[in-house]
Amino acid sequence: MPEYVADSEVDLEEVTTDLVIVTGVSGGGRSTVARALENVGFYVVDNLPQALMLDMAQLALQAGGAARRTAMVLDVRSRAFSTDLTGAVHALRERGFNPRVVFVDAEDDVLIRRFESVRRSHPLQGDGRLADGITAERKLLAEAREQADVIIDTSHLNVNQLRRRVEELFGGEDVRRLRITVLSFGFKYGLPPDADYVMDARFLPNPFWVPALRDHTGLEDSVSTYVLDQEGASDFVKTYASLIAATATGFEREGKRYLTVAVGCTGGKHRSVAITEELTAQLRDMRLAAHSSHRDLGRE
Repeated sequence: MPEYVADSEVDLEEVTTDLVIVTGVSGGGRSTVARALENVGFYVVDNLPQALMLDMAQLALQAGGAARRTAMVLDVRSRAFSTDLTGAVHALRERGFNPRVVFVDAEDDVLIRRFESVRRSHPLQGDGRLADGITAERKLLAEAREQADVIIDTSHLNVNQLRRRVEELFGGEDVRRLRITVLSFGFKYGLPPDADYVMDARFLPNPFWVPALRDHTGLEDSVSTYVLDQEGASDFVKTYASLIAATATGFEREGKRYLTVAVGCTGGKHRSVAITEELTAQLRDMRLAAHSSHRDLGRE
């Protein structure tokens, strides 16, 4: 019997297979599943004819690296689609592969609403009704559904919920974590275009005007101590760390995997660098996946 993943909360077994085969009904959410698999590190081959599944698996094995985690998406619209998915999977297993078959499904009335909302016809309806196309496709896919290892019912899942289900199955906890880049920069060189948060450290005294510190950077203890000992510096870092920590779970829930926090000063050499390093350390203490980067350090 397949492992059935409906829209109610269940405990999902973490999947560690290197080869995933995705099929299912049109309008069920295969494209979303494919994108979610890419997000967790799979090399995704879309609309692959079943006749080429073994060749693709062998190529992925020979290529190594990222291709060792490969997902094949089978589409009934392909002219080379075959109903003998069981035979194709058996052939893979005979060659030593251990594919896991995912079937994406949804209730008929949900599929009809989805097709009507985008004003598309079903690929198999021909001159008939939407319901006729859905029925014809279910007959073609009946054996594939029966033999699937995992059935994901998307009837009551939105895109973000479906993505999270795939990540729970195939990603592991570390892959789903928000990764935070704390980036120092100089305002005189322009704002980082990819910044999600921008912090302005120019309210702090500039070490540039301290002769003993001018030629040093915020990575050095002398500058870092000078900056962080200034009035308001500690509260500044602590407040932003709390803000980022408070929003991290929400960003993860909404599917955001990378967050850039930009910390600026005039030239990106002293204040922003010291604040960036301290903020990164505090975020790590909060068990967030954070690392520091310094865009403009060394430009002067």
